[in-house]
Amino acid sequence: MAAAVNFPCRIPRHAISLKGVAGLTFASTPSKGSCQLMQSNVKMEREAACLRKQVNNKSLNKRWVSMVVSAAGDFDFKLGSSPSNMIKQFYACINDKKLKELDGYVSEDCHFEDCSFLQPMQGKKEVMHFFRQLTAGMGQNVKFVIEHVCEDDEMTAGVNWHLEWKTIQIPFTRGCSFYECSHKDDRLIIKKALVVIESPIKPGGIVLTLLKNVTAIFDDFPKAAEWLLKSPHVIMQVCSKIYSRLLAPFVNPLLAGYIRAWNLAARFICFCTKYSTPFSNEVFWIGCTHKSFYIHKHQQ
Repeated sequence: MAAAVNFPCRIPRHAISLKGVAGLTFASTPSKGSCQLMQSNVKMEREAACLRKQVNNKSLNKRWVSMVVSAAGDFDFKLGSSPSNMIKQFYACINDKKLKELDGYVSEDCHFEDCSFLQPMQGKKEVMHFFRQLTAGMGQNVKFVIEHVCEDDEMTAGVNWHLEWKTIQIPFTRGCSFYECSHKDDRLIIKKALVVIESPIKPGGIVLTLLKNVTAIFDDFPKAAEWLLKSPHVIMQVCSKIYSRLLAPFVNPLLAGYIRAWNLAARFICFCTKYSTPFSNEVFWIGCTHKSFYIHKHQQ
């Protein structure tokens, strides 16, 4: 990699060219600048020399170098693994149901939060139990398809995905996942994850109206709003207790009767569809037999 720094005017311009990796050289053309610029050039030369030695000694592991080319656009030269590559391998293990390899991507103190669940999963044991249930429920033909992967720095990555069954996208299965990684034995593992899944309910403009009304109530009762926002799980527990004590004795029998009625209707429909054809064939055969017997007796 040879880099030439030119200062033809007040605004500095950079031109970077690539000449392979085995022999990294750094050359600078004569420049006119201040002492600080000269010191920065010397520092860049030292760093380039150190990088050249490390590449020649093959001592770079788990690092990647990003080089920007002004004429050809962006060019990434990666050495080792990055969060994006780790996330792709992670989802490949889920699709292939390789639970042993999947276990190596999860840290012991992993904090996995899925917005479809009330409580986040804490620790490798709970997270792996979730992935065992997930891979079992996916069957043989459902796969995760990654659409985009974005990196913020060396430790965080975001991905949006959807599910497909035999290359056909399943509706309402789009989602976004955000991962925070950490190093373990010269490799990246998942330390924290947040998963947001598309909701099958599409209320549309009702959400905006509801948001307006809720924020108006919050503004009128700020203390109650602060207490509600700081303890949402307590509110859910109180609502569940109210339902179990006041509404459950009336609602549960109605739901049970409704379910039993539909079960009886389904059994009756299955019974009719199962015995309708043989019964009609038997009646037709008996009628034909009686008719032939009557014709034969009349001829005699």
